[in-house]
Amino acid sequence: MENEEKIDFFERVENSVKKNKNILLTILTLTIFIVIGVNYLNYYQKSKNEKISEKFVQAGIYLSLDKKEESKNIYEEIIISKNKFYSLLALNNIIDNDLEKNNEEVLKLFDIVENTKIDKEQKNLVKLKKALYLIKISKDVEGKKLLNEIISDNSIWKETASEISKF
Repeated sequence: MENEEKIDFFERVENSVKKNKNILLTILTLTIFIVIGVNYLNYYQKSKNEKISEKFVQAGIYLSLDKKEESKNIYEEIIISKNKFYSLLALNNIIDNDLEKNNEEVLKLFDIVENTKIDKEQKNLVKLKKALYLIKISKDVEGKKLLNEIISDNSIWKETASEISKF
């Protein structure tokens, strides 16, 4: 009796597989393509990130050799790539080393970094740095407005922003 149930079960599974052979092959093929696609995407992102990190190092070398224009161009290229990590660092280096003299151009770079897909607190940090830069170039009203946005957003940068806005 038990053997008949096992045989009957296997026959039903076999019949079901035969009937749905095309569907099963399609699902298997799609699964394989999805796995290959995800692996390729991961490889592509890793490769892209490595290239940007190499450019960042190269820009730092140019900066240390006092080749500021080449360094600035590479940093701008990194910012335009909208890399989550290196874009912010590149912007910091441009500002800290005074590589870009045109204030409007620096503000455009800030906008690019702000529009990068980064988390909320990193965006608030960029806003804080932008506010400091605006205050530095005598655009106090715009800088204070950004500081108030950070304060009202209840960010981890709230205390820092409120300290800066007192001045």
